[in-house]
Amino acid sequence: MAVPPSYDGARIDEGGITLEFVRQMMQEFREGKVLHRRYAFAILLQVKALLQQLPTVIDVPVAPGAHLTVCGDVHGQFFDLCNIFDLNGLPSDESPYLFNGDFVDRGSFSVEVVLTLLALKCLYPAGMHLTRGNHETKAMNSLYGFEGEVRAKYNETMVKLFAETFRCLPLGAVLSNAVFVVHGGLFTRDGALRACAAAVRG
Repeated sequence: MAVPPSYDGARIDEGGITLEFVRQMMQEFREGKVLHRRYAFAILLQVKALLQQLPTVIDVPVAPGAHLTVCGDVHGQFFDLCNIFDLNGLPSDESPYLFNGDFVDRGSFSVEVVLTLLALKCLYPAGMHLTRGNHETKAMNSLYGFEGEVRAKYNETMVKLFAETFRCLPLGAVLSNAVFVVHGGLFTRDGALRACAAAVRG
C-alpha cells in the first residue's frame, strides 16, 4: 500500500505505534482527516494478533488503592471519547481503562473511535482493555452504519479486516476476581451466572 507524497498525516514508522503517533492521529481526526489505509491496516493487523492470544473472559487485576476506568457504549462519538480522555487522561499502564463494547455504529465517527481504541490497545496491552459488544458484529455493522462508513473512508478489504478483528475481542472481564463485566448484562435463567463463573474459574 503505497503512501502518496501528498499525504502529510500521522505515520507508523519502523518503531511501531508510539504515543506521539496516537496523539497526532487523534488531532487529525478532530480536524476531519482520515488516517491513510496503510496505517489503519497496520493497527488492525497488530491488534488482531494481540487479541488472538487472549482468553474469552480476561482477568484484569486492580491493585489495592489503584483505579480502573470502565466506559460503556461510545457508538462512534469521537468527540465524546476525546472528552473522556481530556477529563481523565489517556489510557496507560498507570491509568488503565476498560471499554466494554459498542465502540461503533450510530455515530458518524466510528472509524475514528475504533482506530483510536485499537491503537491504544497496541500501545498499552496491559493498560487498555476492550470487550466485545453486540455492535462488534457483522449483522449490526451492516444495519447501523459502520460497514458503510468503512467503505466510504477505506474499502471492502478493510470492512472484512474490521470484522475479523472484532471476532477476536474478549466477551467479558473479571476485575480483581470480584467484579464480572460483560456488555450484554446478566442471564435471565436461574443458575446460569453461577455456571458461567464456574467455567471462567476453570
